[in-house]
Amino acid sequence: MVMGVISGWNAIGVGLGVEPGVGTPLLAARFFEEPLTDPVAIFLTILAVMLIAPLLVERLKLPGIIGLIVAGVVIGPYGLGILERDDTIVLLGTVGLLFLMFLGGLETSLDDLKSNADKPIIFGLATFLVPMVLGTGVTLLLGYSFWAAVLVASCFASHTLVALPVLNKLGIMRHPVTIATLGATLITNVLALLVLAVVIKADQGDLTLGFWLFLIPALTIYTVAVLWGVPKLGRWFFKKFGHDEGAEFTFVLAALFVASYLASLIEIEPIVGAFLAGVAITQIIPRLSPLMNRVQFIGNTLFVPIFLISVGMLVDPSILIREPKALLFAGILIGTELVSKFLAAWGSARWFGWQFPSTMTMFGLSIAQAASTLAAITIAFNINLVDEVVVNAIVLMILVSCVLSPWVVTQWGSKMPMETTRLSAQPRARPSEDGATEENPILGKRILVPVANPSTEDNLLQLAIILTKRVGGTLLPLHVLPDRNQPIAETARNHQRRLLETAETIAHAAAIPVQPIGRIDDSVDWGILRTSQEHDADLLICGWKGYSNYRENFFGSVLDNIVRSATIPVLISRFPQPIGNTEAILFAITGQQADLAQVQSTLVVAQAMAEELKAPLRVLQLTIGSNRDRALTQFLRTQAVTVNPVQGNAVRRISEALQPNTLLMVIASTYNVGQPALGREPEAITRANWDTNIMVMNFP
Repeated sequence: MVMGVISGWNAIGVGLGVEPGVGTPLLAARFFEEPLTDPVAIFLTILAVMLIAPLLVERLKLPGIIGLIVAGVVIGPYGLGILERDDTIVLLGTVGLLFLMFLGGLETSLDDLKSNADKPIIFGLATFLVPMVLGTGVTLLLGYSFWAAVLVASCFASHTLVALPVLNKLGIMRHPVTIATLGATLITNVLALLVLAVVIKADQGDLTLGFWLFLIPALTIYTVAVLWGVPKLGRWFFKKFGHDEGAEFTFVLAALFVASYLASLIEIEPIVGAFLAGVAITQIIPRLSPLMNRVQFIGNTLFVPIFLISVGMLVDPSILIREPKALLFAGILIGTELVSKFLAAWGSARWFGWQFPSTMTMFGLSIAQAASTLAAITIAFNINLVDEVVVNAIVLMILVSCVLSPWVVTQWGSKMPMETTRLSAQPRARPSEDGATEENPILGKRILVPVANPSTEDNLLQLAIILTKRVGGTLLPLHVLPDRNQPIAETARNHQRRLLETAETIAHAAAIPVQPIGRIDDSVDWGILRTSQEHDADLLICGWKGYSNYRENFFGSVLDNIVRSATIPVLISRFPQPIGNTEAILFAITGQQADLAQVQSTLVVAQAMAEELKAPLRVLQLTIGSNRDRALTQFLRTQAVTVNPVQGNAVRRISEALQPNTLLMVIASTYNVGQPALGREPEAITRANWDTNIMVMNFP
């Protein structure tokens, strides 16, 4: 299927009156007798364009990706003729297109789509049907057949998220407008490609019942298999091989291309499979994790720019001179597309009650045409449904829409009201002793993480990265060597350096500030406590084995001494499963636990984890009928969380509420002599649910 699209794209050159791969460059005769053929020179040219073009265009206060498209026109076969749009460029461009759709899927949460399903469906149908109706009517008026008009109209109905990198820069990838448009993209592309398949079958006289009996079940089974099977397989793989960063990255790429290839086998465009793969993978990769950062970096830095350059290389500016009819036709098509897309965005935004900047952002995101449009018009030309005038006009429309889309999103995206699809994990006002309100401190500005065990270090750092990056904080990995009144062995120093270097590498991969700390102290626990004060840490994250023995209960372990003496909140964590495998978060509040202020602070952390892990958050409140319980109930009713009040034994009720791959959060119980520093309940819950990830928040 992919090779069919590649050969079809080359056929556009035939539609423009040139042989495939040859072209008629406007200026090539002056500067280049033939395009570059040396692989090193070709790749160097592409890298130079990727580096220089966005910088030059951004100085004109235009989005950098416009520079990539225009640069593709300049260096392509119809410009200076420096590069030929051969199979290699098309292949890399196809990979970039799949990555572009995959990155869009990575930013799409199934929970967000479920909770806001009406908006993607309404906008998706609107931005598909309005262009279809207007496009069909206009093309019929221009003298083309019914099926040709329907196919040309389907080119308007779909869209490609060329402006996706702009959304990342503006920080609005999780905005409801973005979520609605991403969901609408899936709907419009699937419907447009179904129209393409129907038109081809109808033109060939093969539009039979058997076609529908194959396509609809195959599409349904494929969608369920990707959205359900990839996360299941991924959780198993990350649990088995999660220590190998290279294997994790390779698995993500394999999921992308396997899903894309399987889509082509059931006669669906690979871009649909790439988008679904992103939606599936995002369920098992934390948004702020190093793995997610690597995937997005490789895609946005390398493959997506090559795709944009390859789109520019398709455009032949000489058609404006050689084919006046194509210019007129292109103007009509461009006007029809812009009007229809604006009407769809305006009507949908009015229905949702959104403001005009949201309308323009939806409009800007939905006007760009590239992949589906190229595939459709190429196939239509090959089966003689349309002539070369239409092909030339469509290619020009692609250029205009790809340039206009990021500009519109840049102008209006920054003006949208900054609402989010989930409750923001920001500090909340809480009552003070004199009845006034004060803000809860923002946890995560400086997080101290003692690292000692390489097998548990990764999950602790992943947790710290999630909480640090959301507030723009600094990570402080720490390793303490106790001197024990003896010189420190060189092997111990080397071990300390390796641990801190690993922690620093993980933090840099997630693009967060890091300050590794190696310390020598008379004891590990006091070394950690002194460091937390010396470096102004506001949160301490420690690992936990899950139980304490009698000696530790009376005399104290390292963790016990830290919990009893810390002057800042301590988040004690135990991860028998990879943190990325989290499917749900349960915050359990027992009748013997914290006051309202502590519940508020812990809920902020729980909401941050739920947002970054894309996992639903539930609150289990074990009540005993006290005034404090009633105050907590009143507070929880004001929060956008699912609350389940229950009574009875805390350990039993919490164990009954736990499902596989659930992250449990509790607040440390009151400490008594002879008991664990965290209280009996967290330890009893852990013993009863040994394979469950648990986080215990302890306040000084």
